[in-house]
Amino acid sequence: MMKQVTAGAALLRTAAVCLTACAASAQPESWQAEWPATDFSISLVDFSEIVSGGPPKDGIPAINNPSFLQAADERRLSQREPVMTLEISGEVPRAYPIRYLLWHEIINDTVGETPVAVTYCPLCNSGIVFDRRVGNGAPLTFGVTGKLRHSDMIMFDRQTESWWQQAVGEGIVGEHAGRALKELPAWTESWEQFVGRNPDGLVMDEPEHHRSYGSNPYRQYDTSERPFLYFGENPPFEIHPLSRVVRVENRAWPLERLRNAGTLTEHGLEFSWTHGQASPLDTRSIADGRDIGMVRVRDTGSRLDVAHDVMFAFAFHAFHSDGEWMLGN
Repeated sequence: MMKQVTAGAALLRTAAVCLTACAASAQPESWQAEWPATDFSISLVDFSEIVSGGPPKDGIPAINNPSFLQAADERRLSQREPVMTLEISGEVPRAYPIRYLLWHEIINDTVGETPVAVTYCPLCNSGIVFDRRVGNGAPLTFGVTGKLRHSDMIMFDRQTESWWQQAVGEGIVGEHAGRALKELPAWTESWEQFVGRNPDGLVMDEPEHHRSYGSNPYRQYDTSERPFLYFGENPPFEIHPLSRVVRVENRAWPLERLRNAGTLTEHGLEFSWTHGQASPLDTRSIADGRDIGMVRVRDTGSRLDVAHDVMFAFAFHAFHSDGEWMLGN
């Protein structure tokens, strides 16, 4: 959530300065002018855990009602570029390129009769699709607060301006505090994989914003030593904070374990790892990022896709402190 993140000492110095400055201002009184409709009297979190990521409210503009192209007509994406894939029964599969999510983080869309929020937090590598309805209510429309908690994006809904934690899809401040969004099965894969399987699929068109789409503003982030603006504990078992894990509910499988296995069946789930997807958080050009592979998760009984997330290990530890690490020991 910065103009550009680079690895090394500069990142750590910035985080140390922000820890003092941001924590000191992490009080509702200082936020009220920007958030007059948010009910700060209702909160499930310690306000001292919330810091500014840099941009103000809507400084990172969410996309509403995106336009789409036929997959066969897309000419901008390279084969290895990552896209978030959403396949809802009875609807044409859709691909949401990470090159757009890096700059917008939230896409409010409607697929058939399902209102969805496609979300991606670069600092946690957390990409999740949610149903935008809460209970039997009307769909919510989400935006980016510019705030972080444990380095993860805090979203807000425009109807009540409640704050939501992206990594878990839970309301944390305001009228909707304590409510949860339904996570939908979706996964990140290469553009080549998507279009090969769905030649008649749809792909999100380039937004009408002036952004360097295709470039990575978080260059070398996933090979740095520490997450940006994260001050919690490191993961256990000497797992590197920025190593990727596949989260299904409150369990985490190290991506490296799945890479070595290729196919793994465990706890009623089948994990299939395939090479060919570029990391969007490595080199300046997303297309040139190192190959981190991709994972698809299915239920072994129904063979249906299972909701999951590929996130950094530190984020799993922060938001699932009682979670189970599936190390295969």
